[in-house]
Amino acid sequence: MTVEQRLAEVRGRVAAAERRGGRSAGSVTLVTVSKTFDADTIRPVIQAGQRVFGENRVQESQNKWPVLKDEFPAVELHLIGPLQSNKAADAVALFDVIETVDREKIARVLADEMRKQGRTPRLYVQVNTGLEPQKAGIAPKETCDFVSMCRDELGLSIEGLMCIPPAEENPGPHFALLAKLAMECGLDKLSMGMSGDFETAIEFGATSVRVGSAIFGKR
Repeated sequence: MTVEQRLAEVRGRVAAAERRGGRSAGSVTLVTVSKTFDADTIRPVIQAGQRVFGENRVQESQNKWPVLKDEFPAVELHLIGPLQSNKAADAVALFDVIETVDREKIARVLADEMRKQGRTPRLYVQVNTGLEPQKAGIAPKETCDFVSMCRDELGLSIEGLMCIPPAEENPGPHFALLAKLAMECGLDKLSMGMSGDFETAIEFGATSVRVGSAIFGKR
C-alpha cells in the first residue's frame, strides 16, 4: 500500500469515528506525524492534500520543513515533542502550533520569544494524565492553575490540552480526564489519540489526532 493510500484509509477511519461519536464531519483535524521521515518521503503526502504535520524535535524539523514550507505555504506545523528552553526561539520561529507547554519555565521563555519575534504560535498545555515520572506534562490537579498562570500572568493564549496516555493502559479514561480538565479550564481543543487509539480519542471528544505510523509505515 502506498503512503497516499494509507493516508486515504486513515482519513476514512477518522470520518467514520466522527460519525460514530455524533461529531460533525470534518470536526477532527488529522495531524500527520512525520518525525524521522525526510522531505522526499513527506512531499507525496502533502501533494495528496494533507496540510497539517507534527514533529517531535526542533533540530530535525529545521533540516526539512523550511524548504517544504516554501514549496507548500499552506502547511501547518505542530511541535508534539518535548521542548527544551534553549530551543524555544527556534520553535517559535518555525512552528505554527506548540502542543507541549509543560512547565512554568518553558511558558515564560515562550512568552519572551513570542514578544521578541512578533509571532504567536498557538499553544497547548501537555497534561501527564498517567502521572508517569518519565513523561513530560502538568499533573492533572495542577492543570487549570497552570493554564490560568499562562493566561493571566504571561499573556499567553492557551488553545487546548494535549496528552499521551500510558502505553499499557486503556486510553479511554485518560481521554475522558483530559476532556473534563479542558471543560474546567474553559478550553475546547483536545489533542489526543495516536495511530493505535485515535478512533477512541475521537469518540471522547478529540479535536485533533496525531497519526504517524498508520500513514508513513514503521520507522
